Parts: sequence; structure tokens; C-alpha cells
Amino acid sequence: MASKSSTEVSSYNRTVLRSATASRLLLISLIVLWRSVLRPYDTSANINATCLSSSAAPSQIVFPRVAALIENSIVWDSVYFVRIAQCGYEYEQSYAFLPLLPICMSTITRTVFLPLVPLFGHRAVLGLSGYVINNIAFIFSALYLYRLSVVILKDRDAALRASLLFCFNPASIFYSSIYSESLYSLLSLGGLYALLSGADNAATLVFSFSGCARSNGVVNAGYICYQTMHRAYRAIFHKKDCRLAVQVLAVGALRCLCIFVPFIAFQAFGYYNICLGHSTDKMRPWCKKRIPLLYNFIQSHYWGVGFLKYFQLRQLPNFLLASPILFLALSTIFHYVKQRPEVFFSLGLLQCSNVDEDFQPKQLAEKEKIVSGSGKSSQENSVLHKRKQKRQIEDFNVNAMQHQIADEQECVPNVILPFVFHLGFMVATAFFVMHVQVSTRFLSASPPLYWFATYIARVSKRWGYMIWAYSAAYILLGSLLFSNFYPFT
Repeated sequence: MASKSSTEVSSYNRTVLRSATASRLLLISLIVLWRSVLRPYDTSANINATCLSSSAAPSQIVFPRVAALIENSIVWDSVYFVRIAQCGYEYEQSYAFLPLLPICMSTITRTVFLPLVPLFGHRAVLGLSGYVINNIAFIFSALYLYRLSVVILKDRDAALRASLLFCFNPASIFYSSIYSESLYSLLSLGGLYALLSGADNAATLVFSFSGCARSNGVVNAGYICYQTMHRAYRAIFHKKDCRLAVQVLAVGALRCLCIFVPFIAFQAFGYYNICLGHSTDKMRPWCKKRIPLLYNFIQSHYWGVGFLKYFQLRQLPNFLLASPILFLALSTIFHYVKQRPEVFFSLGLLQCSNVDEDFQPKQLAEKEKIVSGSGKSSQENSVLHKRKQKRQIEDFNVNAMQHQIADEQECVPNVILPFVFHLGFMVATAFFVMHVQVSTRFLSASPPLYWFATYIARVSKRWGYMIWAYSAAYILLGSLLFSNFYPFT
């Protein structure tokens, strides 16, 4: 039986890996196809000025056509990432792009891909490194989403369907381009899996790296805050141990600080390079602020990002472009609140009034096995299992991590709740603050979207077809427009 279970698990893992790989091959093929069929809207992709720190002329390369093919595919934000990897942070606006992806690209180019530089040129190899890194990172992101979904949903089939939706998600073009979405997704999902597996320190470290990939990586500190809040609540109200509560809060605060440190350090790096050494009258405006936050200034000054700044009539097409993902996200949140209002509005604390120990999925699984094997017949267990399955399907699996254990009155925190809060914060930010069309890729790494989409696709085939049609349309549209330097999200 154990061997069969192990084989089944390996089969699911292989399916996820194959699907993720196939989806990346499909996207790369579409990029090549559309680039060869259509003329780019902006033909400036191959322009590459010499780095400010170097006056050396570019060297001759062996395969200029291949190099040109790679360099011409470096469009939109990819230009910034490649430029930073090649020349460092030369201009103020380049500090809007965090350093993890450029560092990885530069490292791979200087080591593994170094023999390719004389063949294709430095910039083309940097671009190639970015493509390789992001497509591999996406494949492992899909695997971590599957593993995380198994822990949350307690249903390998539902977890597999959610992972397949992720493999062909509407923002797929960005996961196969030189953007930071793939690295962020890998680190965010990997950190969540580590956190739910009980590896708190490892989760903190991985979340910290996610903050080096994208600025919204610091929002992952919210998961640590949720965990800390519940542990402190139990220490005070159940264990009656104020010293333990203080210790829990101190450790939680320290872990959150660790997640913020990389982003803060990067802002300090920008301040050191741009502000120090200049007289007050020559300083940039943000340098003179009491809290000189470079990132916010760049987003507002160069890209017009700010609260309600995008609410203009001429931006209506962009709101329509983002409407499907926003509708799905809001439906996910409202469905959860409707199903579990007492859990949502009590922050999950009322749900856990009788819990005396920290929630860990492994501990819960062990308790279920012990209780189910203590004096109950196999027929009774079978009936209970079928009832449990039916309840999971009907309730969007939101109850999957809070089963009552046999005849015990014990319960566990609703582990889906912090995912819902995280998604709600991201939706509000995307709608009210950011360029709204970015919502499609900004929200694409949020697991509840795929869990809820899997649920409604199972309940209604019509909605299932619409979800897959939406994903397919955005994959085709995105690969067509984005790769040819046309605006898309």
C-alpha cells in the first residue's frame, strides 16, 4: 500500500512538471512564431548604448543573426533587467527594478554561459540567461503550487487541476519573458510551503529573497504576522503565559524585519548612490524627504503610479482588460466571506478558542490517523471519508484544513484565511494604486485564485470552459502583442 501511494505521488509530480514544461515550450514557440510573422510596433529593441562606466567598443561575434534574434525579443521591462545586469544601476528610474533577477542573469552569464559570449555577444547571452532562469523557475513554481495545494485542499486531484490552471494562466507570457514574475512566484510559493510544513526560519529566508525579486514580496510578512498573532493569542488566553506571548511576538517581529531588510537595504543603496555627495540644492526631491523612499518616488514620477491616479476615462480599456482577473479575485474573496463570515471577521481567533497547541499540517494528519484507527470499523471510516469528500467539494475546500478530529472538540486555525487577506490587499493595491492592467500578472501568483477557479470549474462546466477560454485568449493575445512590442497589461 505504501509503495502504491508513493508511486501515485510521483505520478502527480511528474504530471505537474510535464505540464509546466509543455506550457513553457508552447509560450516560447508562440513568441518565435509571432516575431517571425509580424512586424514589431517599436523596432528600437536592438538599440544598446555602451555602458556609462565603459568606453570599450563592442567585440565581434560569430553568430550575429542569432544574437539579433535574442536581442530583438528584449522588450518592455526586459530592457531594464538586461541593462542592469550588463551595466548596473546607471539611472534613477532603473531602481524601480529590484536586483535579484539581474544578479542571477549576470551570474549565469559569467559562469555557465560564459563560453557563449564570444558566439552571441554579452547582451544576447544575458537575455538568454534571463529566459532560461525564468522558465525553469516557473516549472518549479508550478510544482510548489501543487504541493502547497495538497497541504491546503487535502485533495491531490483538486491540487493537480489548480496547478494545471497555473501552468496556463493568463499572465503566462510574463513567466516566459525576462520579467521578475517567475522568480517571485517560486520564492513566494516555496516560502508558503515551508511555512505550512513547520520550517518557519526557512520560510522567512525564502520570503526575504522574494522581496529581492519584487517589491510586493514584503507583503509576505503578513503570513508571519498571522501566525504570530494566533500563537500570541493562544499563549495569553489558553496557556496563561504572558512571557511566552512576549517571546512569540518578539520572534515574529524579528522574522518580519528579516523579510523587510532586503527591500530597505536596496533603498539605502539607491540613497547612497544618488543622494550622498551632493549639495542640498542639487539633490533630487526625494533625497530631502524625512523618509527618503526612492521606490515610491520613481513609481509616481516616472510611471504616474499613485492612489486613484489611474481613474481617468481614457484608461477605461485598461480597466476592461483587467476586469476578468479582478472579477475572479473578488469572487474568491466574497465566496470565502459568505461561507465563513465568523472566521473572516474574527481573524480566525473565534475558530480556535479551544486550541492548546500550534497548528501544523503534519500534526493534524497524524492525529487524524490515530483517531481513525482507534476502534472504528473500516465501514464507518469509509462512510466518514465519503461525507468528508462531499463537504469539501460543496464548500470550495475552504474547510479542508479545519476538520474536527473524530469525537474531539478540538479545531485548528483556518489556514486559508491569510491567503484571502493577502489576495484582498493585492486586489486593492492593483485597482486603486497601480496601473490597473498590470493586475493580470500582479495577481497571477496568488494560490486562492486557482483553488476557487478549480472549484467553480468542477461545479459548473460552463464556468470551467469560460475560465480556460479566458486563459487561452490571454495567452494568445499576450504572446502576440507583448513579443512584438505592443502594449499588453
